[in-house]
Amino acid sequence: MATLLYNNLPSLRPSRAFNSVLNEMLRDTLPSQKAPADSFLPQADIVESPEGFELHLMLPGVAKENVKIDFQDGKLTVSGERKAPEVIENGPRFRRVESGYGTFSRTFQLPENVDVTAIEAQLVDGVLRLNLPFDSKKVTKHQIEVR
Repeated sequence: MATLLYNNLPSLRPSRAFNSVLNEMLRDTLPSQKAPADSFLPQADIVESPEGFELHLMLPGVAKENVKIDFQDGKLTVSGERKAPEVIENGPRFRRVESGYGTFSRTFQLPENVDVTAIEAQLVDGVLRLNLPFDSKKVTKHQIEVR
């Protein structure tokens, strides 16, 4: 017979999650910047489905006019710029900078089975979504029946 133990003494349990306590301790030891950097590296997520890949780049605060997407020699490059707020003399100034400003560039090597002529891009709510469909004319895997 199994015994089930339950700690019903709230005073013995921590009031905050371990991750939040650890983050708070590390935040104070990390060097802070007083001015925005010249460049940053946006985070990317890649999802694969039966129809193709979907690439998500996190670009909060970047206008679609400031994003450039190029394809050359099998590589997809997404570049652009996120402008930092202007600091006015005797006005508000940065005390701590944790977000990315400046220019950015990410390059991805695409597999041969992606139809580059059908790539679509959409920037919504700070997330650039690139739809990279598979080329249905190219065959990358095929099983041949023996007769």
